[in-house]
Amino acid sequence: MYDVIIIGGGPAGTAAAVYTARKQLKTLLLTESFGGQSIVSDDIQNWIGEKHISGFDLAKKFEEHVRNFPGVVDIKTEKVSAVKAIPSMEASIPLSASVEALGGDVQRLSDFEVTTDTGTYQGKTVIVCSGARRRRLGIPGEDKFDGKGVAFCSTCDAPLFSGKVVAVVGGGNSGMEAAVDLFPYASKIYVLEFGTALKADPVTAEEVRKNSKTEIILNAEAKEVVGEKFVTSIRYADRATNKEKILSVDGIFVEIGSVPNSEMVKGLADIDKYGQVVIDSKHASTSRQGVFAAGDVTDDPYKQNNISAGDGVKAALAAYAYLQKRGRQSPAEEQNNQGK
Repeated sequence: MYDVIIIGGGPAGTAAAVYTARKQLKTLLLTESFGGQSIVSDDIQNWIGEKHISGFDLAKKFEEHVRNFPGVVDIKTEKVSAVKAIPSMEASIPLSASVEALGGDVQRLSDFEVTTDTGTYQGKTVIVCSGARRRRLGIPGEDKFDGKGVAFCSTCDAPLFSGKVVAVVGGGNSGMEAAVDLFPYASKIYVLEFGTALKADPVTAEEVRKNSKTEIILNAEAKEVVGEKFVTSIRYADRATNKEKILSVDGIFVEIGSVPNSEMVKGLADIDKYGQVVIDSKHASTSRQGVFAAGDVTDDPYKQNNISAGDGVKAALAAYAYLQKRGRQSPAEEQNNQGK
């Protein structure tokens, strides 16, 4: 029985693990890999304390920091499929008003069972930091040509399109960053934005606009990926005229945001219409007592590494306070008391 089970190895999950470790809570970190979505970023310029760092190097730093607490934090590389509440051995302990404030409505005291692709684990609390995954267009040809001209990672795949004509679907930050990644390689870059204006940060958007390789197409709704063995074009609708058009391209980068990885807690904690875990921002708590969440999986409006890390810390401290109200002493306190 762990004190805390943390799901995810991105900035939220690793920050939470560092803080639960410092509170001497027996912690299990479950993650498929470290780094989160930023692992594909070649140059991160807004991680506080680092002027420039790659996503790969940042992920290494995350892992090294968490592994600095052997015996307190167990790390298992496994994919989580479900989290469910189970009756607690401490179910007879009454919940105080302060616990209620940390966890929402009064509920029967529960522990939790987390199921992965290789086994099950039990914990008194869970911190969900499972992040998000890339959103897909859901149009004909997208799946067929995945890896044959359709790409979702510009950092990984931009060099494959040297001298090629490429379309980037999406005018947000991820789309603009993909365009920048393609500058050294592609001969021509079309940016297709569904709306009437780019949604990216003004600085990045201006950088893309100024590049002579770039052509921005607004009011463009992607309809179909066309090809033979590999991508040859993309069909899109001009939403202003309702006319369909074809762009001859050698590659298509899909950069339209992400989908929260929240399926594992459906039915356990409240999830909004966008699939985000609903949290109380004061304590990173969910509608289920003992379950906390942080990072891109939540309804926090700002999906940023620094914010995710801060929210992971908040979730860890709230989980610690919740356990203290349950009567749980940290190992350090237990040793002190035994010494007395």
